[in-house]
Amino acid sequence: MVKKAQWSFLIFSLALVMNGCGYNYYTGPLQPSEDQASSMSVADDGTVTFAQDRFEVRLKPMTAEELNRQFFNNSQAHAKSTNPYTFGNTVFWGTDQEKQRFTVFRVSIKNYAYPKVKIDPSKIVVKAANKREYWSLNFEQLDTYYRAYAIGYRGNEYARYQERRDLLRRTMLKNEEIFSGQEAEGFVVFPALHPDVSDIEVQVHDVVLRFDFRNEPVETTNISYNFIREIGKIYKDGTVKLNEIKVSNAN
Repeated sequence: MVKKAQWSFLIFSLALVMNGCGYNYYTGPLQPSEDQASSMSVADDGTVTFAQDRFEVRLKPMTAEELNRQFFNNSQAHAKSTNPYTFGNTVFWGTDQEKQRFTVFRVSIKNYAYPKVKIDPSKIVVKAANKREYWSLNFEQLDTYYRAYAIGYRGNEYARYQERRDLLRRTMLKNEEIFSGQEAEGFVVFPALHPDVSDIEVQVHDVVLRFDFRNEPVETTNISYNFIREIGKIYKDGTVKLNEIKVSNAN
């Protein structure tokens, strides 16, 4: 009887906890902040462009929905989807929100101003106003992440692993020189932002604008892009309660 009473109390306690926590964290999509440098322009699709002479670097935060549309054929197999940037069309229990696998930005570079330029993706960092910091993930790190899914390298699992690898190789921003008259584009990937992050600054460090005769950098610049998003709680009935956003410098 004592054990039965203990179990009844435990079940009752769990029910109270579950009813008391009847919400999930809500996070909206990243949007450009109004706080941008004078060299920046903002497009209707959320792209923020840095321009210096005829050299441009565009940064656009990508939603899971946008990435699933871009890689449609890799995003339709639910848990077996091979889109390396999202969970595909997987449905998660308890929420209608799309679950974010990573934080992804599309970077587009146009060089019509310098003999050659270079942006190293490993020198791009996301800094949040609440002091959280996220460094970009390289191909090797993402490869290690997905290798864990190819347990034993069996048949279909290994094929899906290879498909994700190939897609990452083709679409991630490469650490390469961009010569005059050339353009480049690719994705930069970060860990998923924590649910308490609403205000971020994407810092692109040591953009090389000029090299000397030994191919050593002699002129560099840093570029910063500011974004915000709504955060709060979403309840079981679909009601969303947003937190107040306090925009501040993420430095």
